[in-house]
Amino acid sequence: MEKKHIYDAIIIGGGASGLMCAITAKKHDRSKKIAIIEKNDRLGKKLMSTGNGRCNLTNHCISPDKYVGSFKKQSEKIFERFSGDEMANIFKNFGLLSFYDNEGRYYPISKHAASVLDVLRLQVETLGIDVFTEQNVNSIKKVSNGFKISSDDSEKKYDFICNKLVIANGSKAAPKLGGNASAIDYLKNFGHKVVSFSPALCPVKVKSDVLKTLKGLRVTGEARLYGEKEQLVKAETGEIQFTENSLSGICVFNLSLFAKPNDKIVLDLLPDYSENKLIKIIRQHISLFSDLPCEQLLTGIFQKRIGQAILKISRVDLSKICSKLSKDEVSGICKTIKSMSFTVSGKEDFSHAQCALGGVLGKEIDENTMMSKIVKNLFVCGEAIDLCGECGGFNLHFAFAGGIIAGENL
Repeated sequence: MEKKHIYDAIIIGGGASGLMCAITAKKHDRSKKIAIIEKNDRLGKKLMSTGNGRCNLTNHCISPDKYVGSFKKQSEKIFERFSGDEMANIFKNFGLLSFYDNEGRYYPISKHAASVLDVLRLQVETLGIDVFTEQNVNSIKKVSNGFKISSDDSEKKYDFICNKLVIANGSKAAPKLGGNASAIDYLKNFGHKVVSFSPALCPVKVKSDVLKTLKGLRVTGEARLYGEKEQLVKAETGEIQFTENSLSGICVFNLSLFAKPNDKIVLDLLPDYSENKLIKIIRQHISLFSDLPCEQLLTGIFQKRIGQAILKISRVDLSKICSKLSKDEVSGICKTIKSMSFTVSGKEDFSHAQCALGGVLGKEIDENTMMSKIVKNLFVCGEAIDLCGECGGFNLHFAFAGGIIAGENL
């Protein structure tokens, strides 16, 4: 029979929060036996994909306002202690040099995610933290002296015993990188209430007669999300990408935190121009292209397919001569440019999501220790908690900060 592996603390999940938790716990007390159990063949696999491979590890402007979820109010205390600059300094003490851009996003100075993962792995190795990769956890049970974890790899089964246990194995986002719902499954078995995972920071599916003609194009503009009662939910400015069935880009990803079917996403394709200014510009183009068909009207302002889509939505005949456009048609074109509307039909699936909404209910986790209020000596951090941030390093920041707090209290 396989010999039991006995530890003071075991962290399930070798991602951002799990690594930081293990490192902090070992630094806090070098005598403790700490182990990480990881499903993938190596640690930090998802970390390597963040920030387009550059790892946007935190943000200069950390604030609870950048997050949604039932843990939002409790996160205030965490972010008072751990600012983006403080997190960057923690990594500096690991040997990582970083910088932040004009959006406040912190990146390693090498601009490679591997640099972030390398300093974390080096800490794990030098501190003597045991790592078990390619482990499928089959069961977790509460026993009299702590927790019993049973797992297996391709060759043999393992039994682990620990006094304290950390659930840090993420969400269902990015299934190709190991994302699944096991974290909330474990927590439900322990009696926790959870919010089911749903995709976040992902493209938003929309209904439109012109979307397919815009596939592959990008514009820079403002995207506004309106609820079913036509109230403004959120507005974002940035690059907007059109796909065959959805709207994408960072600003749309941020809207995905709130978007529901039948909501409206309204695009202002020229946010720096007022509608009155646009009317003057369109009239100038009518004079410039007076004898040409309307399909040429927006030449020099928009890419051709986008221009044609604007005219189609505005019910303008593309073959009509520009000089024949009426005052109402000119007004309609300008209104479309300032408010191109799409009806939300849903969101892309987890394979297109950077993060997930959902997780264990915030009220069941003590923000001072990250310990469960339901099960003593059970800790939770990272995406397993019902808190999700916008794009820009906010989710990694929470993962690292929660990992540190849990590690200090193991």
